[in-house]
Amino acid sequence: MRNGVIRGDSVESMRALPRESVDLVFADPPYNLQLANKLSRPDQSVVDAVDDEWDKFASFAAYDAFTRDWLEAARRLMKPNATIFVIGSYHNIFRVGALMQDAGFWILNDIVWRKNNPMPNFRGRRFTNAHETMIWAARDAGARNYTFNYEALKAGNEDCQVRSDWLLPICTGAERLKDDAGAKAHPTQKPEALLARVMLAASQPGDLVLDPFFGSGTTGAVAKRLRRDFIGIERDSGYADAAVKRIAAVEPLPAAAVAKAPSKRSEPRIAFASLVEAGLIAPGVVLTDAKRRHKAVVRADGTLAIGAIIGSIHKTGALVQGLPACNGWTFWHIEQEGALAPIDDLRSRVRAQMRVAAE
Repeated sequence: MRNGVIRGDSVESMRALPRESVDLVFADPPYNLQLANKLSRPDQSVVDAVDDEWDKFASFAAYDAFTRDWLEAARRLMKPNATIFVIGSYHNIFRVGALMQDAGFWILNDIVWRKNNPMPNFRGRRFTNAHETMIWAARDAGARNYTFNYEALKAGNEDCQVRSDWLLPICTGAERLKDDAGAKAHPTQKPEALLARVMLAASQPGDLVLDPFFGSGTTGAVAKRLRRDFIGIERDSGYADAAVKRIAAVEPLPAAAVAKAPSKRSEPRIAFASLVEAGLIAPGVVLTDAKRRHKAVVRADGTLAIGAIIGSIHKTGALVQGLPACNGWTFWHIEQEGALAPIDDLRSRVRAQMRVAAE
């Protein structure tokens, strides 16, 4: 089943799905908030907090047993290189993280969702709770080829690596689903921007995304917009109905807007000697680093010479920096029209010519 909502218990429903069929899991399980009393604002109005029965457990042991069951069921559905995101608060995320490790998951990152408009702490007895934590994990320690769209994320972040703290607003305004009475349709609806970043980071168009606690259907709405497939599991018929209606109104983005970005790792290998042979870099040219602290002479065979030392662009780059390894393509620069440019620009030019020739 793809692009639909399964109405039923999350664990039982997952156990009925085919093994190793899912590319990405996003799980927003009950947080077990342990709210014993109503929470009031200074003006005595009551805060609309999460006090639904689905978030209540008899004990920590009961919550742990529930967590083990759904994690086991989700892990069974994950392809060998699939990954999982689990979001939670301080009430539950540490217990979930330990149980994930016990179950064999391999944690890749913990990601802090910083809310730029969090609910204030009305009693003034604690810090304002302004974040939630996501655990991103592979199915096991042996996963090597899991999807992580590093280059695309970096390019969209002004060529800076995307950090593990994400500043995003909570779900408000027109995005917040309301019932017929104008009340929130779901108390913990996640913002679409959060799910979009998750999917853009760790999936490709056409991948199957599973959400075992579907709620108001944010995962499905974002998946449809980004041209991913999804399976949602939700036992509350009211939430499921709202999710189905919401997703039906979503229009997928144009295919070109979400097409898989080319990865440098997937592009054809170009040797530095090929640039010399093609006449893009002449033997005898001096390369430097970006700050002109180190120099190397290009030899006719595609190696670099630093005095009596001869080696590849990578080994020489590592040597002058005193490092065990170096990406020589980005370290070494060539002067062109009075400005320094990384030799990787020349490699990109060769690859572009190869793509044109292939067409």
